[in-house]
Amino acid sequence: MSFAVIFKSTRTDGSADLYQEQTELMEALVKSIPGYLSHFSFRDPATREGVTISYFETEAAINTWKQVGDHIRAQELGRTNFYENYQVQVVEILREYSWEDNKSI
Repeated sequence: MSFAVIFKSTRTDGSADLYQEQTELMEALVKSIPGYLSHFSFRDPATREGVTISYFETEAAINTWKQVGDHIRAQELGRTNFYENYQVQVVEILREYSWEDNKSI
């Protein structure tokens, strides 16, 4: 089993440089958390709505990430500078499968 943290948000128009700086810092920090697996993000430039999904081996790893001081400060910046709104969901992955087309063209 593994877990995912789904972070949905709508960006404000401002603080682009500070946002980019914090994004790079958070990416480096989360990768240092024991139990971190991977993450990916996307944002629609027109609506400014985005999603980041982070994968962790355990719920304890998620709780460790939640308590990192720089992450707590980034959350405060998110509320004051970066986001109009956000929602966080923590989910347990019950099943996983994939398919890949391995045909050579």
